[in-house]
Amino acid sequence: QVQLVESGGGSVQAGGSLRLSCSASGYSGGCMGWFRQAPGKEREGVATIYTNGGSPYYADSVKGRFAISHDRAKNTLYLRMNDLKPEDTAIYYCGARPSYDICLASLWSGTIDYWGQGTQVTVSS
Repeated sequence: QVQLVESGGGSVQAGGSLRLSCSASGYSGGCMGWFRQAPGKEREGVATIYTNGGSPYYADSVKGRFAISHDRAKNTLYLRMNDLKPEDTAIYYCGARPSYDICLASLWSGTIDYWGQGTQVTVSS
């Protein structure tokens, strides 16, 4: 049984930084990513990455500010968020697919098999 547990959310002022973590258990690898849902909006992809390496994929709105990474030894996914803006305020979800395919497409489609419970990120101006 795959379980994803996010941590690291919180409240920061604009321009600040946060690092989110997603600890995975029962998961042997594939495509993982971060997604977010702001109040009144649909969930959107933020960044995805293959756990066996390769270039990550980012939404245009976070390119140059966010960095996704994966530690295979810890089976943990990270999202480093710099220069945070009020529009980054959302619940951030960790997601995973048990296969090494369509990681870019999953960023846009949200084609994910497993989800974490989410962690709140609030950015004040």
